[in-house]
Amino acid sequence: MKSAPAAPSRFQRLLSHPLTRGCDIDDPATTTLRRTIVQSKPFVRRIYDEWYRKIVDHLPDVPGNVLEIGSGPGFLADYIPDLVTSDIFSLPGVRCVLDGSALPFATGSLKAIVMTNVLHHIPEPRAFFEEAARCLRPGGAAVLIEPWVSSWSRLIYLHFHHEPFLPDEPGWNHTLAGPLSGANGALPWIILHRDRSLFETQFPGLRVAKTELLMPFRYLVSGGVGMRSLMPAITFRLWEMLETGLKPWMNSWAMFALVVVKKDPS
Repeated sequence: MKSAPAAPSRFQRLLSHPLTRGCDIDDPATTTLRRTIVQSKPFVRRIYDEWYRKIVDHLPDVPGNVLEIGSGPGFLADYIPDLVTSDIFSLPGVRCVLDGSALPFATGSLKAIVMTNVLHHIPEPRAFFEEAARCLRPGGAAVLIEPWVSSWSRLIYLHFHHEPFLPDEPGWNHTLAGPLSGANGALPWIILHRDRSLFETQFPGLRVAKTELLMPFRYLVSGGVGMRSLMPAITFRLWEMLETGLKPWMNSWAMFALVVVKKDPS
């Protein structure tokens, strides 16, 4: 049964960005508005710049195309020439409309699959990883930036974020409420950390090659793509320095992670 997304709290309504206030998150027009927001908020733009540089740095050195799933409001195509952009909606700048659980690409044709804040929306992630294992070339990789579970992120995601966040969920699937409203923000951590041995058993050609914990505060104080900025862009460097100082304790503080899942070279 299709479940309705939770109504936003008074706090969330107060801080919501004026452009998206009252918008349906599952409406393609809302994603287009969020692209405008990313470009117009310097703090958020710098965060995406940093994420995209990390993705580019971890692309494998093999031939083939790079597919981005959930291109949505982003601008990764500015960093990766000939990027195959895609989304579940038809949107300006998106080359392919597709479902991450059924990729329309030949076996062994992709150099990399990349995504930013997308895996936790896919209702059947096993189907995605089956497709990733099929479509990636030997030595290819899936490079993901996703929400992560820590003591700090549990507090923030559970009480101040509109998406469901269920770290104790035993399974990997979630109930599909809508293309974007359906989610479990803890799924990437569940699959690629908590259940990592199960993941690598079920997908013997794939392995978690790297996990880099990220960004306890900057995305939060930026307001992201749906909320007002809580701090001016001039403070970006100060927040970055604070996060750098917390690196030894990032297991307790991270709100995001960069995860590289590599396909065996043979």
